[in-house]
Amino acid sequence: MTNNKKTYEYFASAGTQEIFENYSSSNQGLTTEEAETLREKFGDNRISHGKRTPLIVEVLKAYFTPFTVVLITLAIISFFTDYLLVPVADRDLTGVIIIVTMVVLSGTMTLIQSVRSNKATEKLENLVKITANVLRNGKAQEMPIENLVCGDVIKLAAGDMIPADIRLYQTKDLFISQAAMTGESYPVEKKANYQVEPNTADTDLENIAYMGSNVISGSAEGVIIATGNKTLFGQIAKDVSEKKTITSFDIGISKTSWLLIRFMLVMAPTVFLINGLTKGDWLEAFLFGLSVAVGLTPEMLPMIVTTNLVKGASAMAKKGTIIKNLNSIQNFGAIDILCTDKTGTLTQDKIILEYHLDVNGKEDTRVLRHAFFNSYFQTGLKNLMDVAIIDAAEKELNINSEDYTKVDEIPFDFQRRRMSVVIEDRTGKRQMITKGAVEEMLEISTYVDYQGEVIELTEKLRQMILKTVDDLNEDGLRVIAVSQKTNPSVVDEFSTKDESNMVLIGYLAFLDPPKETTKEALEALKQHGVSVKVLTGDNALVTKSVCKQVGLENEDLIVGSTLDHITDAELQLIAKEHNVFVKLNPSQKTRLVRVLREAGHTVGFLGDGINDAPAMKEADVGISVDTAVDIAKESADVILLDKDLMILERGILAGRTTFGNIMKYVKMTASSNFGNMFSVVIASIFLPFIPMFPIQLLFLNLIYDISCMSIPWDKMDEEYLKTPKEWKASSIGSFMKWFGPTSSVFDITTYAVMYFIICPAVAGGAYHTLNAEQQILFIAVFHAGWFVESLWTQTIVIYALRTPKLPFIQSNPSFILATITSLGIAVGTVLPFTQFGRDLDLVGLPSDYWIWLAVTIVAYLILVMFVKKIYVRKFGELL
Repeated sequence: MTNNKKTYEYFASAGTQEIFENYSSSNQGLTTEEAETLREKFGDNRISHGKRTPLIVEVLKAYFTPFTVVLITLAIISFFTDYLLVPVADRDLTGVIIIVTMVVLSGTMTLIQSVRSNKATEKLENLVKITANVLRNGKAQEMPIENLVCGDVIKLAAGDMIPADIRLYQTKDLFISQAAMTGESYPVEKKANYQVEPNTADTDLENIAYMGSNVISGSAEGVIIATGNKTLFGQIAKDVSEKKTITSFDIGISKTSWLLIRFMLVMAPTVFLINGLTKGDWLEAFLFGLSVAVGLTPEMLPMIVTTNLVKGASAMAKKGTIIKNLNSIQNFGAIDILCTDKTGTLTQDKIILEYHLDVNGKEDTRVLRHAFFNSYFQTGLKNLMDVAIIDAAEKELNINSEDYTKVDEIPFDFQRRRMSVVIEDRTGKRQMITKGAVEEMLEISTYVDYQGEVIELTEKLRQMILKTVDDLNEDGLRVIAVSQKTNPSVVDEFSTKDESNMVLIGYLAFLDPPKETTKEALEALKQHGVSVKVLTGDNALVTKSVCKQVGLENEDLIVGSTLDHITDAELQLIAKEHNVFVKLNPSQKTRLVRVLREAGHTVGFLGDGINDAPAMKEADVGISVDTAVDIAKESADVILLDKDLMILERGILAGRTTFGNIMKYVKMTASSNFGNMFSVVIASIFLPFIPMFPIQLLFLNLIYDISCMSIPWDKMDEEYLKTPKEWKASSIGSFMKWFGPTSSVFDITTYAVMYFIICPAVAGGAYHTLNAEQQILFIAVFHAGWFVESLWTQTIVIYALRTPKLPFIQSNPSFILATITSLGIAVGTVLPFTQFGRDLDLVGLPSDYWIWLAVTIVAYLILVMFVKKIYVRKFGELL
């Protein structure tokens, strides 16, 4: 309920003064001190579901993933088998410590990145504050909506979001979209002068505007009666928690995670049984099976994904792109169709008043003078045309605005596409001055000022006027008309009904030149697999002129009205074949976006106006700018700090880089683990001892995982960035089948070389001919050889599979990736020669081993290059 347990019906019925008294307020607003008192009494203007996730929840999410739960379980088992259930002399916690280190490392990195993500998102969103026009300390000012309190006086204009529940006491042709509250597709009219009928639904009360809705047209003043959780919107939010959209990326990560866990659940028991049956030492076999399970668990996956997303969002912020939701990065990189409006995107969004003409097409300062009064005195949504008119008038005319007073105004709305003001000079002469779209102005003008004489507007004159306007449009000029009526008679107050029998006096022609970067940006987007479709409410001639200047001159234009008479299937074909749509209303834009998505495209929509918000919601990625109206920014997933397609193109590439680095880790880990299955199974069958002690396998996995932490800092090949990227779960399976067995080939050759050549040379003969002490040396040399070879091949595969090109020759890794992985290789290589290596039952390797290792690495790279070439030819891409 609203404050003081009063109902909305009470506020709708109560007089304005009674409501003001309820909050010790007035139509002059509150003072800062009064606002703080009311804040303490009624609370902040914040919805509780918008609070950040508590730290304890972040901690639990970071440390308890499907992978870390597996590791924690294995650590507990290892604690019993290595420590509690063995003689004191044989107790060893090294394995437990390594597993716990992996859990702590993965969880801590994930937690750090999650906290950084929350702080970065909060910091970035602070750049895009939603504000309201409020009266404080006797003057109007823009203020963040969370600072508003009950009793504040709010001024509303077209484009504003309703910042709280408001009792309206002054309205002017006010239409509000309550779609967020009721699902109604059409705006509803709100009136201050409203008589409440009993049992009226809250959302039907015509003098109350609700948080979450937005102003389509008109203007109003009102007093806040409920804030935050006490608003109707806040009450709905308590009952219906907004569910996070599950993207194909989320599904892909989940499927891959459980796929790898299933592999581990099959592999570990298999290895345990084989080793137990062939070696006879079931405890050793069990411990080795546990180690294999740890080795197959991609515990770094959550950390790698989170780090990539946070790093990607930060990189995109540096390129002028704010990511409001990290999950949108994947869709951002997958965009293959970008729908955009024309004004301010293709053009400079800097309107210049080029001409002010009478109906004969001649310069006339009288037209500029009337247009100035209209723009100067209106209090609604001042657009760039109004600014251009005022600037031009101040330069060319000598007008003292203090000689005139405003009597009334009829605000702009998107149905009428015009607005009017009524002014009065010192002599008492009144004029209604209206400006707006030419077609709509002709509808309300009965007369025309033609060659200095006011005559009736005939059909011949109408055609002459439209021809003049068409000629200006073809030159890329946007044209609006100006009409006036002297001493208009009115009863009560002025309304749209008074816009009739007016005299058309001339035109205003504006130039919105294309941006210098537009043509280049369109070409760059095309080269990167993104086709651009222009969806504009502007007319065909102006749009055609602009499109011609930016390289879209051969496009056939589709007019919005033609879309209302065709099916979705027909529209899908038209949307596929055409790129420029004109004279569109909001519902037509939304429908176009929907049919494009249904056709299998990933669609981004770039807009900044009220009429763009529905289409932005419908798109896979809603894109807006920091200067957009509130509802557009609220609807957006991505916000650009500059409305420029070049900024957008750079953001898309950053999104693809982020996605590419995630896919590197996912595919390389999956294929590496799949290959390890073959290697371990074969070794377990044929070797008279286990191929690697559990503690050795655990330490090997730890070094490799630390090396993989550098992948988010790697760079992507330019070729990879040229096409849109989307998650394909099937591609991971095929990648595993092709590259997993490839790595196993060299594990098996290493087994053979170590067992038949290296180890006998060091230990003094074949394994079965040696005594117990010599067999221990044989096994230690074998383990050291496979440990080093495994680390080298696992790490080398990062370089080989990060690019379809030749590694180090055609494509170089980032400095961070090269440095961290090289350090990992160095640590693993010298380990057998150190005391810690000896503690792990490893021994130094002979000089001839390194020759075999070099041959193995070179042969491995050659085979991977060969397989990679066939794979790319078959599947079209590597990552």
